[in-house]
Amino acid sequence: MAAAAPSVFLLMVNGQVESAQFPEYDDLYCKYCFVYGQDWAPTAGLEEGISQITSKSQDARRALVWNFPIDVTFKSTNPYGWPQIVLSVYGPDVFGNDVVRGYGAVHVPLSPGRHKKTIPMFVPESTSKLQKFTSWFMGRRPEYTDPKVVAQGEGREGGNTEAVIPKAAWICLPAWLTLSFCPQ
Repeated sequence: MAAAAPSVFLLMVNGQVESAQFPEYDDLYCKYCFVYGQDWAPTAGLEEGISQITSKSQDARRALVWNFPIDVTFKSTNPYGWPQIVLSVYGPDVFGNDVVRGYGAVHVPLSPGRHKKTIPMFVPESTSKLQKFTSWFMGRRPEYTDPKVVAQGEGREGGNTEAVIPKAAWICLPAWLTLSFCPQ
């Protein structure tokens, strides 16, 4: 008797990166990517994207508004490794180089319907005084070569904990990003 093929389920993610609050910065853009387990596979849509550059609004909120759409469908045989969206925000430094202004990650909501997530943003910090001086002198902050590390447990080692994520030196920013998930 032939074994039955494992059943799969689909997860449709529709929404947008709405806006962000970065009091100290302007002219920022956002990148997103998904991190998911081994049993997950994208079947439609884009796994990663990059937004336009936006300037702060002229109202009292001074928000950075992207309204950047997200539309992707995944399939899986089990919920282990439920997808997370990783967001990276970049902008120019005083020399005009694009540098990371914040990282954040959140799991895709488990239940269907409208969801609005506010994601705190943070950046890695050099762990030694020499590295801090070199970063300052060169005008380059530390950043990940692969931002997916933000959503994973391994690969973030490096020093004393200053914020949310263990085994890493981080600076929590007075910044956050708003993400909404909406059914079609």
